[in-house]
Amino acid sequence: MKKQEFYSLMRAVPKAELHLHSEAVISRRTVKRMMAKHRKSSVTQKDINELFSYTDLPGFLDAFIKIQNFFVTEDDLEYITKDLDSYLEDNNIVYCEAFFSPTSYVGRGFDFHKMISVLGDGIKKIGSRKSGPDGMGRTVRILVDVSRSFGVRNAMRNLDLVLGEKSAYIIGIGLGGDENASGAKDFKKIFDKARAGGLHTVVHAGEVCEPDSITDCIKYLRPERIGHGISVVHDKNVMRECRDRALAFEVCPTSNVFMGAYVKSLRDHPVRRMYEEGLLVTLNTDDPAFFKVSLLDEYWNLYSKLGFSLDDIHAVLLNGFKAAFISESKKKSYCRQADRAWKEWFASHPDITS
Repeated sequence: MKKQEFYSLMRAVPKAELHLHSEAVISRRTVKRMMAKHRKSSVTQKDINELFSYTDLPGFLDAFIKIQNFFVTEDDLEYITKDLDSYLEDNNIVYCEAFFSPTSYVGRGFDFHKMISVLGDGIKKIGSRKSGPDGMGRTVRILVDVSRSFGVRNAMRNLDLVLGEKSAYIIGIGLGGDENASGAKDFKKIFDKARAGGLHTVVHAGEVCEPDSITDCIKYLRPERIGHGISVVHDKNVMRECRDRALAFEVCPTSNVFMGAYVKSLRDHPVRRMYEEGLLVTLNTDDPAFFKVSLLDEYWNLYSKLGFSLDDIHAVLLNGFKAAFISESKKKSYCRQADRAWKEWFASHPDITS
């Protein structure tokens, strides 16, 4: 199948994305507007290009922090949901779970309740537009990042803020940040408390560390999904345990190549091995604006560079719904909608088979 045809197919089929950092959908147009507001001076295209020009992790983190600092009041978070709306529309993503990292904002004096209220209002607007399949609205839910990078005390504070908020839009917590900063065991009480409070749990693991990082997370934190997890292919026993537990993996190929810990090019990415070993693989972008990639692009990467057949692509797409934190009935409903759109596209393109 040619690239243009493939993108046409993938735009037609509703999808889920489960590993997406909220600030990372921000458009360059919005960054330019916020940058000018922050600087109180005009901003050139050269300024924007320089902000998004980096070749390593420190450079990426520096750009990410700079953009976070452009948010000067809680109301500025409305920019996130507006650009998220456009991103979901462009990629026909009908269900999304997005990470929100409150630590730096709270540290600058932002009110957590007001931040969630602003994000919630934006999410409600996204859902109210009848743009999804069958005229349904798109659904967005929040996973609050408790973060390894800022220590256990900060992580517990973030969890307590979530539990105190009781927002219908927050469905769980995630442990992101520097995987080397702290061991999983340090966060056990936090994850136990989160589950007791009815929250879902996910963990970034096996992104830049050996597979025993995944093992420790399973043992101490009992997450429902693993973010990235690409080092799992280096240990057959860990793969077997993850497969037996039906533990879902939120794989982000372009992000993993940029990080460079286990893979240096897309063609060498282990996602194909993970899929062939029977792991529940989902496809995601992580930070699309920063890595200059969309979910449609990532599906094309699987097809054009990693040997995934169209049937494989279809299966990975459905995995996104199957691994989502929604009811079984909703999972089945989304999968039926995706199946129908897939069949309808091929029915309208009878000359295209592969």
